[in-house]
Amino acid sequence: MDALKTLVEAAFADRSLLAQPEYEAAVLKTIEHLDRGTLRVAEPVEGGWQVNAWAKQAILLYFGLAKMQTLEVGPFEFHDKIPLKRDLAAQKVRVVPPGTVRYGAHVEAGAVIMPGYVNIGAWVGAGSMVDTWATVGSCAQIGRGVHLSGGVGIGGVLEPPGASPVIIEDGCFIGSRCIVVEGVVVEAGAVLGAGTTITASTPIIDVRGPEEVIHKGRVPAGSVVVPGTRPKAFPAGTYHMPCALIIGERSRRTDEKTSLEAALREFAVEA
Repeated sequence: MDALKTLVEAAFADRSLLAQPEYEAAVLKTIEHLDRGTLRVAEPVEGGWQVNAWAKQAILLYFGLAKMQTLEVGPFEFHDKIPLKRDLAAQKVRVVPPGTVRYGAHVEAGAVIMPGYVNIGAWVGAGSMVDTWATVGSCAQIGRGVHLSGGVGIGGVLEPPGASPVIIEDGCFIGSRCIVVEGVVVEAGAVLGAGTTITASTPIIDVRGPEEVIHKGRVPAGSVVVPGTRPKAFPAGTYHMPCALIIGERSRRTDEKTSLEAALREFAVEA
């Protein structure tokens, strides 16, 4: 990996190097590693997540190297430069038509992709479901045992290469039509109720105590979160701006599936 990293970083600084076979091969090999899951754009480390910016640099270089081509899948025709992921059966990955996983994304065995979309550089963990019309943007990291409900939008990011992607940690439940973008981290076991939108600047307000506690860019582990609004004064008047409200916490004492169902019932969270 160190040798690949050196070549990719040099080619990203000087694109003319891609004319040399060893630099082009390094980019292609890096994308192969991303596809196989032997390399990740972001990986968990003690105390947080580490972004491998050079892996994103390789993706950007790959866009320049890849050639437009016509792809035919049964009656469907596509015209693109990134092929679809192959050998799904051997990888024990279920993709329901017309679900799409692009080459360069990794999906672990046991994951299910309904008619949704997983972009290049993304990583989807074992036992997770990308439900109907849910999208996993470029380089987003989806943990194990995660449910992305129908119509969920997980934002992607490629530039700048050092920017952190959206990260949904293990065991999270993301309700229908939720939007999570701009490098937000949803920590393990959290539940987002239907229609919750979280950006890097969205106030995530814990309202369970006598005084509010505000988080930004991070949903605490095990939180049960719903959409909310809060008043903000402008010269033209006071208007209600969107926020997210932490109204509860999933139980640690019960089985995860039971705990999720209990959380949804107890706090009247729409899935």
